[in-house]
Amino acid sequence: MIKGSCLCGDIRFETAAKPQGASMCHCSQCRKQSGGIWSSAYVKDSELTITGPVSWYEASPNAKRGSCPRCGSFLFWKAHDEDTTSFALGAVDGATGMKIEKHIFTASKGDFYEIADGVPQKD
Repeated sequence: MIKGSCLCGDIRFETAAKPQGASMCHCSQCRKQSGGIWSSAYVKDSELTITGPVSWYEASPNAKRGSCPRCGSFLFWKAHDEDTTSFALGAVDGATGMKIEKHIFTASKGDFYEIADGVPQKD
């Protein structure tokens, strides 16, 4: 069981499913919202339990982002046409047992760092 929460604890999430697609996102939206690189993995919506007052922001015509209205933690990313939800690996309580599989949107990464871990990159 993977469990996580926002910084203040108002929002909690959990899943018994094995998360997929552990990645580091370098897109400008993730960088602006998180202040850096956003790491996440996803599970089917039906396998993710979320409790608390998630504030959903329509970041684009294709997806929305979920955060805590009290502490501001950026916790979720959800494409409108998919049956999965990504959750922030940094919000997981304890060890995740996962390894990053890929870096995504690397073409728009910040100029103040390099990606040098040898993990595959996708523009």
